[in-house]
Amino acid sequence: MIRPGERLENPVTGEMMIFHETAAETGDAFVRVETIVKPDGFVAAAHVHPAQTERFDILEFRLGKEIVRVGAGDELVVPPGTAHQFWNVGEGEAAFLMEVRPALKFESLIETMFTLAAEGKTGKRGLPGPFRLAVIAREHFDTVQLPFPPVLLQRAALAIGAPLGRALGYRPTVERSSGGSGARVERKRGYDRGRAHGKPTRRAA
Repeated sequence: MIRPGERLENPVTGEMMIFHETAAETGDAFVRVETIVKPDGFVAAAHVHPAQTERFDILEFRLGKEIVRVGAGDELVVPPGTAHQFWNVGEGEAAFLMEVRPALKFESLIETMFTLAAEGKTGKRGLPGPFRLAVIAREHFDTVQLPFPPVLLQRAALAIGAPLGRALGYRPTVERSSGGSGARVERKRGYDRGRAHGKPTRRAA
């Protein structure tokens, strides 16, 4: 179980997440994490949260066919079903707060993918092999999906790939070992709901 103040790092994608409020704390209402992304760091793939809303602060962000540039103090809300991904194009670390509402299996997904990356079990884009990925994707299908192909085709592919992956011994979730990247850290930043937020500027991709 993820606890407040714990940190997970992905050495492949260059992401680090510090959990400020967890699903257990909020009754599964939401998860709030501080995310730090190294230069050229990225989220593993464009994706969709079919039933969750994500709120971001301070990042360069691809939203569908647009690139949305968000500065310090700005806020960006990504509605359910919206394809998105992010990466850090700057020369220094990027940091932002992310809230995922409702929590669903977000924590399990992050812990699984980050742990596999730390164990050297993903490719250079941060994704495991197809059969292992199918097992994980089927377990977390209500939390994350691909923007394409259509959902019915994704379900059909996972109905074939996931059982094969399980037969190969792959598990739908992976927990980090004690004393690993889940070490507790102090909360470095707070989130001030009362401060004013600017509006992000948008430019075509």
